[in-house]
Amino acid sequence: MFRKILIANRGEIACRVIDTAHKLGIRCVAVYSEADANARHVRMADEAYLLGPAPSKDSYLRGDKIIDIAKQSGAQAIHPGYGFLSENEDFAKACSDAGVVFIGPPVGAITAMGSKSAAKKIMADAGVPLVPGYHGDDQSDEKLSSESVNIGYPQLLKAAYGGGGKGMRVVWKKEEFSDALAGARREAKAGFGNDKMLIERYLTKPRHIEIQVFCDNHGNAVYLAERDCSIQRRHQKVIEEAPAPHFSNEQRKAMGEAAVKAAKAIDYRGAGTVEFLFDEDGSFYFMEMNTRLQVEHPVTEMITGQDLVKWQLLVAAGEHLPLSQHEVQIDGHAIEVRVYAEDPNNDFLPQTGKLTYLRQPEASRHVRVDTGVVENDEVSPYYDPMIAKLIVWDESRDRAIARMLRALDDYRIAGVTTNLSFLTSLTEHPAFKAAELDTNFINQHQVDLFAPASKEDNQALVLAALFILEQQKAPVTANTSLSPWQYSHGWRLNETPTVLLNLIHDDKAEQLIVREQQQHYLVELQGQQICCQAQLNGDELSATLGDHKTKVRVSRYQDTISVFIKHHRYDFIYRTEVTTELDSSEHAGSLTAPMNGTIVAVMAKAGANVKAGETLVVMEAMKMEYSIKAPTDGVVNEVFYSAGDLVKDGAELVDFSAEEA
Repeated sequence: MFRKILIANRGEIACRVIDTAHKLGIRCVAVYSEADANARHVRMADEAYLLGPAPSKDSYLRGDKIIDIAKQSGAQAIHPGYGFLSENEDFAKACSDAGVVFIGPPVGAITAMGSKSAAKKIMADAGVPLVPGYHGDDQSDEKLSSESVNIGYPQLLKAAYGGGGKGMRVVWKKEEFSDALAGARREAKAGFGNDKMLIERYLTKPRHIEIQVFCDNHGNAVYLAERDCSIQRRHQKVIEEAPAPHFSNEQRKAMGEAAVKAAKAIDYRGAGTVEFLFDEDGSFYFMEMNTRLQVEHPVTEMITGQDLVKWQLLVAAGEHLPLSQHEVQIDGHAIEVRVYAEDPNNDFLPQTGKLTYLRQPEASRHVRVDTGVVENDEVSPYYDPMIAKLIVWDESRDRAIARMLRALDDYRIAGVTTNLSFLTSLTEHPAFKAAELDTNFINQHQVDLFAPASKEDNQALVLAALFILEQQKAPVTANTSLSPWQYSHGWRLNETPTVLLNLIHDDKAEQLIVREQQQHYLVELQGQQICCQAQLNGDELSATLGDHKTKVRVSRYQDTISVFIKHHRYDFIYRTEVTTELDSSEHAGSLTAPMNGTIVAVMAKAGANVKAGETLVVMEAMKMEYSIKAPTDGVVNEVFYSAGDLVKDGAELVDFSAEEA
């Protein structure tokens, strides 16, 4: 076994690998960018080395520098995690040339599966079923357009060297093909340095089921059951579970054996995942093979009782697989959700900012949290905005769902917008509970999933006010704790203490009048009065509102108060003065950047008349493209940026005038 390894990654996967390596007595070397100097994976490692500036191309994609650090530190092997260099054949070869073990498959296997089009041909030759499509080398617009017509619609355009949902477009009719091809090519070129495309027939109600395979250097290969990853947004997984619901032992055996056949066809070693589309009629088709550990590997670990990172280390060190196929057992059901800093109500736009408050569900046999962040860490614009993976296990799927819903309620984050409420809406949806799954689940149920939640705005307002009052009761110093002059609440000699609290929620100002009695508060809001009691213990507020007793968590960061009621978070800005009018930074008639990014294309021209929905500017942020579209018919007055320009969140991109009625 290795004495020391280097982890060529960051975030939760780096922490995950370090955790297992340390259990095996292996020392770990971390690498980090300037943005990650104080990151959790750096603190967990035995030693760490700076790679360079924050952008990935200057840090985590610097394979040459990573190998130099491995040799300098005495690391015998490099674990690439997932993403970054994990499926980079040149990096794997460079490791081998430098005498450092690459904890992953052979270079030939990465090469074979690195091109989706080449992989399709290999799988066809191996007898693995394929979706009809075009995977050829002729990439001219004319050839792709012709093949598009032959394949029929709907169809899926995919980057041949892509992954993670990038460089993908669904084409529903012939007229959409040219624009979709241009956009997919740009995204593929930016994300992978190669804009080669393939086209496949798009199945309208498929399930995304993948098989975890493992091979060693002694001719042994096994599959460790399957994972259902059908719940997706932008072709990226949101919920994964194992085993797949409504999936028979016969189907598991057939798909598992096909996956092993695929792995053996490329002389595979280590951990790999073979992904299939599973159609309504029970047929399945090879989609792609990921030559690395998957983000969702914990659900497989939870149902098999195996540590897949340990398996990777054993295989890379030349040892045999720990189990043969007949020894692989499945126990219970596991579900994983990906907790992201993103806004589901704004097309899942990634968010950045400081995690001013972070409370995770308590870890147990049933609940696991894989994360690379702690409270006060920053979610930066440079990397994927995933905060954590939340995984639960129980004896049945129904029990696992119940576990997940409770764990989501216990997960509390302030400082950035997250998808926690959306994950709850997904998990508690009747169709999900009934396992009515396909890759269009979110689009199909978007009316329910994105419906305005049943909010307790006024209840949260009162709780925020009680939190402020209870927090202000804390004495300034122990020596003067009984002095009324050391309190900042509304105490007055011979008068009923009255406090005016001004809170802003969703850009709306609310004023609460609070009169403090001997044992309770009288809170007046919107002309109604409620008798309340409260007690604050750390961040837990115990309150009685009328005849309703409740306990909630509350956080405060500067002038922002966040109240957590179940899986909802209510943010309030606390003003000490009366606010009669809210400032607005919006510039009427302007279209602004939704976040920090780079302009990749400008379609709009000053003076041009445009139609509602017409794309004016395309920008790239967090490795994804975002189109800035005309909100109505109108005129472009001025365009302020060109392709290649860097823009900040909120920057005015286009001055636009709506067409007069």
